[in-house]
This record gives sequence, C-alpha cells and structure tokens, in this order.
Amino acid sequence: MPLNTLDRFRLDGRTALVTGARREIGRAIALALAGAGARLAIHHAGTPEEAADAAGVVAEIERAGGTARAFGQDFARDEAGHALAAAVTAWSPVDILVLNASIELPEDYAAITREHFDRQVAVNLRTVLELLQDLVPPMAARGWGRVVTIGSVQQIRPHPQMLVYAGTKAAQLNWAWNLARQFGGQGVTVNNLAPGAILTARNRSQMAVEGEALAQRIPAGRLGRPDDLAGAALLLCSDAGTYINGVNLFVDGGRSVA
Repeated sequence: MPLNTLDRFRLDGRTALVTGARREIGRAIALALAGAGARLAIHHAGTPEEAADAAGVVAEIERAGGTARAFGQDFARDEAGHALAAAVTAWSPVDILVLNASIELPEDYAAITREHFDRQVAVNLRTVLELLQDLVPPMAARGWGRVVTIGSVQQIRPHPQMLVYAGTKAAQLNWAWNLARQFGGQGVTVNNLAPGAILTARNRSQMAVEGEALAQRIPAGRLGRPDDLAGAALLLCSDAGTYINGVNLFVDGGRSVA
C-alpha cells in the first residue's frame, strides 16, 4: 500500500471513456478523472452543439496539462457502441468505462409509442451492451479495469411518467451486478452510481416548479449538483476502490432512505 493513501486515487497511465461527457454529470466526472491523471475520451452525440461542448471539455483538460480527445457517436444508430469502441481503442486501449449517456422521454405509460420506446432502449441499453461487449474483455485480459454505470434513483423509485427510462436504468443495474460476478476475479470491477435529484439542464424546468418541495424531502436539504458525483466516481474508477464491486451507490443526499 502506498505511504500516501491519496496515491491510490491516481490514474496516471489509464485511459477513460466517459459517454455523454460534454456537460453536466458526464463532464464533472471526466474532469475529475483527468485531474487524477487519466487520459480522457470525451463522447458526445455528434450534433454541432454537442461537438462544440465536447471540444470545450477537451480544451479545459488540455489547459490543465492533461490529454483528451472528443469522439462523436449517436447512440440511437445501429452498431453505435461497436463503432465508438473501435474509434477510441484505435486511439488508446480503454481501462475505465463510465456509461453516463442516456435519454428519458417522460410521458404517460398509455401514450408511449414504439418510436419512443425503441429510442430509449437503443441509447440506454443496446449501445451500452455493445460497449461492454467490446471493452470489458480486453480489460480482463490485461488484468485491470473499471466500469461505472450511471443509474438513477428511478431504479427503485420510478416516476409514473418515466416507465421506459426507469425500466432501462433498472436493467442496467442488473447488468452491473451480473458483470461484477463474471469479471471480479479478473481485476475488473463493475459498479453502479445512482444520482438522486441532480440539478441539470434536462430537469431544470421541472426543478424550477418542484425543486423547493423536493429539497425538503431530501435529508441533505438541497438538490444535488453534477460535481457531487465526481468524488464517488473517482473512488470507483481508481485503485482506492479495488475491493468495491457490484455496488449500487446512491449519491442522492439520503433521498433513497427518506
């Protein structure tokens, strides 16, 4: 064990792919991993706006002396996960995979269309599976790897308007448990990080209406911020978290137990 325990959080020489890393939670995690010395692959969905945001994250990392590159890929497209895995691996073998990208399309369960169902499943599950298939076995072959799926409090407290989204997050958690059992003995840990009510662009309008009442039901007394996830992600992605495997870690200010 290093004399300085903080050395176990260092990620020098490691390469991390963070999906959906152009802003909010993904950006906060990417910056934290880069700050610990990791080389970062910053994924975005490929639109001009997202590409510009991702370029900004890359520039911020480089200004701090780190290494990063942006990779665009629309997860709703067929074979998107395989394509992203190949592109990033050609740049650098992936040691850390943070599966943050997802979409939610809130609507009443009776109004869910095949189009909306298929899109959420494609982005939140199908492409995730492709990335796991391509990137986890090489981690195991090298004897070291970290996978962190970004879940949601929706896994256990599903909102009536998010039937499909909550279902995909519950399935993703099940996959994390499954893979943790399969690869734990090969130096690869697989954990799920479940945010609570985090103030992001996705829910800002909703939180403007419901946020104050919701905060009163959270033991911490406030809504979360994207950077509240950074420390937990760094723990799970580093040698400091070597003996943490198959965990569903809530970062929710205590909401899950309130």
